[in-house]
Amino acid sequence: MNITRNVLNIARYVSPSNLTLKHSGCRSYAFKSDLKIKWVRPEKIPCIRPEKSGDLECVPKIDLSQPQLLFRESKELETADETVKKLFSLEYAPRRKLTQAYFQDMKEIVKRHPFDVGSVEVQIARWTGIIRAYQELMERFPRNKRMKVVLKELIDRRKKKLKYLRRWDYKRFEWLLETLNIVYKPPPNHFHWVTRKESLRKLTDKYCENIKQERLETYKQMLQAEQPVFLQEKIRALEFMRNEQQECGVEVTVTDEEIEAVRKQLQDLEKDKL
Repeated sequence: MNITRNVLNIARYVSPSNLTLKHSGCRSYAFKSDLKIKWVRPEKIPCIRPEKSGDLECVPKIDLSQPQLLFRESKELETADETVKKLFSLEYAPRRKLTQAYFQDMKEIVKRHPFDVGSVEVQIARWTGIIRAYQELMERFPRNKRMKVVLKELIDRRKKKLKYLRRWDYKRFEWLLETLNIVYKPPPNHFHWVTRKESLRKLTDKYCENIKQERLETYKQMLQAEQPVFLQEKIRALEFMRNEQQECGVEVTVTDEEIEAVRKQLQDLEKDKL
């Protein structure tokens, strides 16, 4: 009962009007919003995009007049009528036939010998063709989750093979990257999240550094504007000191060379202004 009575007494004297920002324990100065600092969260690039996967080109335009892949070595088709050749060409073939022809062309570029079907270069070339074909489809059907998963797995598999080839044959690795026009992007050693607090802290430091440099530059220009007057005053002061020392018969500490050096500095400064 005593605890309840004490709580009611405290609530009687505490009202919303008494709870101000000053007594709430929250400071009311030096907020980031008072400064001219604006932070925008960087756009997240999906791992299936060419910018992240390292593909520098997409699927090129295929010559539709060439025959399909299964009929390229057909001797009967070479002597057939033009209408028959056109029916067996890629122009009247479904999309999968076009992609098969593209995959075969990619493998022909990097083959070690005519019967090479399983080397690392051929595997990477075949996966590169599939990746580019899937990336083109993902632009048209971005909601296809199954294709997205398959594409991500292919990109990771190609990265693994490229890492293996880079470790064991670096010259062939560089040649393959140049031939297929791709960029190898290894995963970072230390992953770091981009946070708003840390980014605002860096932007604030940069903002303060810019203010410091601007004020230093303004102060430097002001000193340069006052430099001719200062040199003239210095020449008069040195001449006065020399004359006074000569009249008093004491050792002269101000030489003519010092005065001439200051006078020459003043002349050079006036020439620079002109």
